Parts: sequence; structure tokens; C-alpha cells
Amino acid sequence: MISTWIWALTIAGIAALLVFDFVFHVRKAHVPTLREAALWSSLYVGIAIVFGLGVLVFGGPTMGSEYFAGYVTEKALSVDNLFVFLIIMSSFRVPREDQQKVLLFGIVFALIARTGFIFLGAALINSFAWVFYLFGLILLLTAGNMLRPEGEESHTGDNIVVRLARKVFHTSDSYDGDKLFTVIDGKRTMTPMLLVMVAIGGTDLLFALDSIPAIFGLTQNVFLVFTATAFSLLGLRQLYFLIDGLLDRLIYLSYGLAAILGFIGVKLVLHALHENNVPFINDGEPVPVVEISTGLSLTVILGVLVLTTLASLFSKRGRAQNAISNARRHATSYLDTEYTADAAERERIFGALLRERDQIIALGPKYPQLVRDEAQLVTLLEDALASHDQAVARGEAEPIGEPKIVRRR
Repeated sequence: MISTWIWALTIAGIAALLVFDFVFHVRKAHVPTLREAALWSSLYVGIAIVFGLGVLVFGGPTMGSEYFAGYVTEKALSVDNLFVFLIIMSSFRVPREDQQKVLLFGIVFALIARTGFIFLGAALINSFAWVFYLFGLILLLTAGNMLRPEGEESHTGDNIVVRLARKVFHTSDSYDGDKLFTVIDGKRTMTPMLLVMVAIGGTDLLFALDSIPAIFGLTQNVFLVFTATAFSLLGLRQLYFLIDGLLDRLIYLSYGLAAILGFIGVKLVLHALHENNVPFINDGEPVPVVEISTGLSLTVILGVLVLTTLASLFSKRGRAQNAISNARRHATSYLDTEYTADAAERERIFGALLRERDQIIALGPKYPQLVRDEAQLVTLLEDALASHDQAVARGEAEPIGEPKIVRRR
């Protein structure tokens, strides 16, 4: 049993980290450098590991392994969630400088929402043993859904809440810095910044439906469930900017996560059978089945993640898909005059676009052909190059590389 003062200190520490993040990093809109993102992302992972070692020392090997299994699983699921956040922010054309504030809001909202789900789940588990069957079924269905191909349109921010907000409130088409409301023609108007926060918040609620059952499948200790979830969310903002360009590269991550969720779903069902009191299953008596240990769970989770990550990084198809997706996104961002007011950031985007072009060409004739087959993408790339050439002619940009974009034949 975890004492009240340990709960209080843990919650105070997590709240202090969120406040620190806002005051020193997010309050002033800026685009974090790769070094900044790497430094702070490593720091938050380090804090989570140190906390886990404390659990291991003072709580014993069982609690320690349960915490780390939960943390690793939740962190892996959060990386997959980042891809959806990227799509939502792209669909809302959130300026690069203001994306940090949107992400921090999403983290805080997710933490509050998941805390509610955690205590609700704990109450249900303590009262009804059949909830393990329900959680196991949810995870098995989620694992199956993750194996189905999905287009980006299935993750856009234009959900029912956003559509309702657009109808009820007068909404502007452009941002006013990071303000939620602005004044246009003397009328108070909602900006897209509030809408994108609503979209992120709504998506967070959906994520909790598979995230919370997954971690309850690894431990029923509410303190460990809460801390593993909280520490997996902390540092998510920095991780977004650190692996932004690699998200599309992890082409097999969804398969790995599906395997992990399926594995935990089976573990939950086996545990439910072991604790069974449902009248129509074995006459309400426990079923003698083999239960999966936490140590084995942690080994399987880490093994699957390492395998799928390495397979993604060394896959030629993964490199091509990553380069093509990032080229499309960077070309769109470069042509969007409202995407960023930072000239250095625009040059960074254009430089990344040229590197992606060179990667596609270097992969061989098969992959440039994929680009040429997408007329819209080719047009985007050519328009971005033409726009940069015009900026160079006006003296607003430095010439970079040769205009050898993959063209249609």
C-alpha cells in the first residue's frame, strides 16, 4: 500500500515538471533545435528510469519490473500517437513555433483524462473480476484494428466536436500567434488554435481506451499504473520534435504495437480465467490456466519493439516511404507562408526537402518512379523549388543544391 505522502510528493513532482516545461520552454513561442529536443527528451527519460530504479529498490523486483513494463508499453504507444498528432497539426496548418503549446496542452489533457480512467478502471477491477475479460477483448480488437491499413484522412482533426464548434462559434481562418480568441471587425472570434486543441484532446480520449487496459494488463497497482502513464507522457513534446522526421520511417511500428497489445490482451484473458467468477464460464469457478509473468511480459515487449524498430530502420521501403512522406510535408510547409515567420526555419525546411529528394534518387529507379506516379506530389516539389528560386533572386534566401527534382516523364 502506497502512503498518502508518497502520492502527494509524486503528484507535486509531476505537476512541477509540467509547470517548468511551460514557463521555460513553451510560454515563448519558438522552434526547438534538435539539440534542445534531444537534451530535454533524454532528461525526461532519465527521470523516468531513476524513478523506476527507486521503485525497484524500495518496492522490490516485482513492482520494479511491473513499472518498467508499463512505462515501456505506454511510451511505445505514445510514439504511435505522435504520428496522429502530426497529421492533425498538419491538417490545421499549425505554425511551427506554436506547435509546442498544442502538444503541452495535449499532454496535460491526456494526463488528467487518463488519471480519471485509471481510478475508474481500478474501481471496476476491484468490484467486478469480469472487467479483465472486457479489457482483454478491447486490446485484442485494438490489435486487429492496428493491422488494417488506414489513410491519413482517418486521423484528421475534423471530428464531430470540431465541426460542432465551427458551427456554433465564429471561427477565423488564420492564426493570431498562439491566442485562442482574436478580434476581427470588432467581433470576438475563435482562432484555429482552440480548434486544434479540441481535436488533440478528443484524440487523447480515444488513445486512453487502449492505453489504460494495456497497462492494467501488466499491473493492477494503481500507483504504478499512474506513474508509468505520467512519465511516458512527460517529455512527449520534446520527443515529437526529436523524431519528427523519423515518424514515417517506423513503418512496422504499428505491427509491433499490435503484437504487444494482442499479447497483453491474451495475458488479461488468462488472468480473468484464473480469477474467474462469471457464472456461465466453468460454473463460476476459476479455470486452471498458465499465467504470464511480468518478467516474461517485459521481455516480449522489449523484444518486439527492438525487432520492429530495427526492421523499420533497415528497410529500403521504409526509407523511401519516409523520404516521400517528409518531402510532401516539407514542400507543403515551405509553400505555406503562414507556417513559420522564422527565415532560418524556412531554410531548414527547404534543406530537408533537398536531402529527401537526394535520398529518393539514391534508392534507385523504383522509388523515384513512385514520386513521378503522384502528380500532386511532383507539382508540390516543383512549386517549392520555384518559390525558393524566386526568394534567391530577391536576395531573401541562399542558393542550396541543384534543381534536380524528380520530374514526370
